[in-house]
Amino acid sequence: MADTSHAALKTVLHAAHLAAGAKMVAFAGYDMPLQYQSGIMAEHLWTRQSAGLFDVSHMGQAFLIGPDHQTTAAALEALCAADISGLKPSQQRYSQLLNDEGGILDDFMVTRLPSETHDGTLYLVVNAACKDADYAHIEARLPADVKLVRKDFALVALQGPLAAAVLESLAPGIGDMAFMTSRTLQLGDIWVQASRSGYTGEDGYEISVQANDAPTLWDVLLADERVKPVGLGARDSLRLEAGLCLYGHDIDGTTSPVEATLAWSIQKRRREEGGFPGAARIQRELRDGPARKRVGLLPEGKLPAREGAAIETEEGETVGIVTSGGFGPSIGRPVAMGYVAAAHAIPGTRLHLVVRGKPLLASVVPLPFVPKSFVKPAPLKEPA
Repeated sequence: MADTSHAALKTVLHAAHLAAGAKMVAFAGYDMPLQYQSGIMAEHLWTRQSAGLFDVSHMGQAFLIGPDHQTTAAALEALCAADISGLKPSQQRYSQLLNDEGGILDDFMVTRLPSETHDGTLYLVVNAACKDADYAHIEARLPADVKLVRKDFALVALQGPLAAAVLESLAPGIGDMAFMTSRTLQLGDIWVQASRSGYTGEDGYEISVQANDAPTLWDVLLADERVKPVGLGARDSLRLEAGLCLYGHDIDGTTSPVEATLAWSIQKRRREEGGFPGAARIQRELRDGPARKRVGLLPEGKLPAREGAAIETEEGETVGIVTSGGFGPSIGRPVAMGYVAAAHAIPGTRLHLVVRGKPLLASVVPLPFVPKSFVKPAPLKEPA
C-alpha cells in the first residue's frame, strides 16, 4: 500500500504515530499507522500477551436521541435485526444495518446510555469507510422525534490480557466492568466513555474521548511498560485469528447475517417477530439454513491464501471464495475465511484453495482459530 498521507484525512493522534516511527498507509480515507518499528508480528504477539494500544479514531461515532428509550430503540430496530428495546442501561450490543434484501450495509456497535442521565439516547460506533453512507441511510429513515447527532470524538482501543490491569491503575474499579457494558469515568484527569469490548478476540476496552484530550490519554497509556502501540496490520491479523468479520471483505450488501454465521446477534424476539429489512429472507435462512456459509479454512503448508482465491472441491468444482486470509502469528501457520456452499461447510471437509493458479489443500475448521478471551458477561438490572 502506498503512502498517500498528503491527500488523506488525519486523526488527532497522527503526529503521535509519526513521532513513534509508524509506517503510514491510506485506509478508509485516512492516513493510518500500518505498523510501528517493532513490526506487525511483534505487535500482534504483544497484544495477545500484554496490552496493545490502537488508534481507531477514524471510526464513526454518533448518538441517536429520542424522547425515551423505547422510541429510539424502535427507530433503530426498523433498520437492524437486533433487540434494541431490550438493552439495559449501560449495555452494549453488536448488530448490522440491513438492506431490503437482508444484506449487510455495515456492522456496528450500539450502547444504551445510563437512563438516569440519557434516557432515549443510543451511542453508535460504525465503520470508517461506511460512516457517511450509514448516517445518510439512518437519517433518511428516522421518525420526526428521533435525531442523529454526529460526534467528532477520538476513539482508542486497549486490547490484551493485561488491559484491565493497566486501566485499573488509572481508574480503580474499571476491571469489574462486565463484557459489552459501558461506563463514563475518569482515566487520570480525563473523562472518557469506556466500553469493555474490542475486535481482537482479547479482553479489552474501547475508549471514546474528547479529541483535544486524546494525545494526552495516548501518552498516559503508553507510559505503562505493559502497553505498546499497534497498527492496522496486526489489528487485521488479530481479528482474523478471532474469526471476526471485516466489512467490505467478509460481509457486504449481498451477505446476510445468517450466511455470515452472525445469527447469534439476532435475539429471539426479533427472530420471531421480524419487522426488520430483509426479514423474510433472514427468517427463511434461520429456519431452513442458508445456501452458503462463512467458514474457517486451515491451509496445509506455509503458503497463505488471500482474499479472492477460489475454493474448489478435490474434484475441481468451484464451491466458494476466500474473503480473508493471511498468516496467523499466534498459531504459526496460514489461516483463512471464506464462503462455501452449505454442503461443503461441515468441519473436516477437505477443499482446495487456488493460490497462484495451483490448488492448495485445506480443511474446513470451526471458528475462531484462536480462542476468544473475553470476560464473561454479567446480568444487568434496571436502576432502582
